[in-house]
Amino acid sequence: MPDADELVANALAAVRGTDVRQAERQLDHLMVGTGAADGSTAVDAALLRRLVRGLGRLWPRGWQPVDVDRITGRRLDGRAARLVRAAMAAQRRDQAEPVPAWWDDQLRGLGAAEGGADGSVVAGWASREGLDRADALRTAVDALALVESLPPIAVLRPPPGTNGAAPTRTAGTARSGSPMLDRVRALLAKAESTTFPAEAEALTAKAQELIARHSIDEALLAAGTERGDLPGGVRLSTDTPYAGAKALLVQEVAAANRCEAVWSDDLGFATVLGWPADLVAVELLYTSLLVQATAAMLRGRVERRSGSGRRTKVWDESFLNAFALRIGERLRTATEAATTAADQAAAGTERLLPVLAARGEAVRERLDTLFPGVTRHRLSVRDAEGWSSGTSAADRASLDVGGARKPRQVPGRPDPR
Repeated sequence: MPDADELVANALAAVRGTDVRQAERQLDHLMVGTGAADGSTAVDAALLRRLVRGLGRLWPRGWQPVDVDRITGRRLDGRAARLVRAAMAAQRRDQAEPVPAWWDDQLRGLGAAEGGADGSVVAGWASREGLDRADALRTAVDALALVESLPPIAVLRPPPGTNGAAPTRTAGTARSGSPMLDRVRALLAKAESTTFPAEAEALTAKAQELIARHSIDEALLAAGTERGDLPGGVRLSTDTPYAGAKALLVQEVAAANRCEAVWSDDLGFATVLGWPADLVAVELLYTSLLVQATAAMLRGRVERRSGSGRRTKVWDESFLNAFALRIGERLRTATEAATTAADQAAAGTERLLPVLAARGEAVRERLDTLFPGVTRHRLSVRDAEGWSSGTSAADRASLDVGGARKPRQVPGRPDPR
């Protein structure tokens, strides 16, 4: 009889192929095991070892625990994602030092803080999921095939075991527990809970104004110290439905906070590059605005003209695209107002703008380094009614956050298709 590692390798090769019957035969062989008394345990241990080895190869290739968890749930399902979390916890036990604090934070956030003995991880997961042996092995092999097929992506932070992994605070992190950020979270929470669009937009604009002031303070503080940081990065989910509209919202929020965004459609996320305070701001605002945009979209459906012949999906997408562009314009207005006020209040009027310009140039250089072949995608508007409704939803309130400029109509022409 083949040993456990060979059985796993054969099953994996068959699953990657096109012969369905061969794949089922190899899974049957996995069920039989090695023929020894502990054959099933040996197979489970072999599956886990190979999963752990595959995960270890992903970390230097740019992947982080949250990225692997996200794509496993997206391409497979929640059961497979939970198995991979258990494998990440097992892999953490033998991970090379140093391991940065943010890495363990991600694992804890995923519920993958501890791992059991190699022979019990897969069996314990199958028991918790209520899976029979055949379904458990099929899911485990599918998860392994996915982990071993993931391509390299941009390395945003030094992974565990590298020289740059030691500092507890890197260019990709900021003081998430500051009183200002607590105020921003409170404002956004109110914006998400209110049923009045005008109040939601006013609260969001105020949050952006606070964020912009905080970012300026952080920039001036960093400019006064000798630090060799590079801009960091975060990845934000843009899963279906309406992945393109979500990516546009990420881009607009990023641009309003002096960051750059790149969308990886096939992987289901957008990468945002910027300085620590700005990255925290983008994460907070994107998460909140996605909730607000969805709520506004659902209200807009009710307000649609009766007898409209357009499909709901096309209308929704146009609504969300228009919402993203209008909100982006309003966030930039708030940022510009805060920047102007800070520049006027600075001791030396020539101090602030050069600092911000230098930081912006550093972000663009980081973009060119990590994404040298990035291309731009042209927005297509396919529903005039949805576009108009989305613009109105984001433009209903007159938001005066320091600028008197009257909001302009976002240009767009329906696609005749």
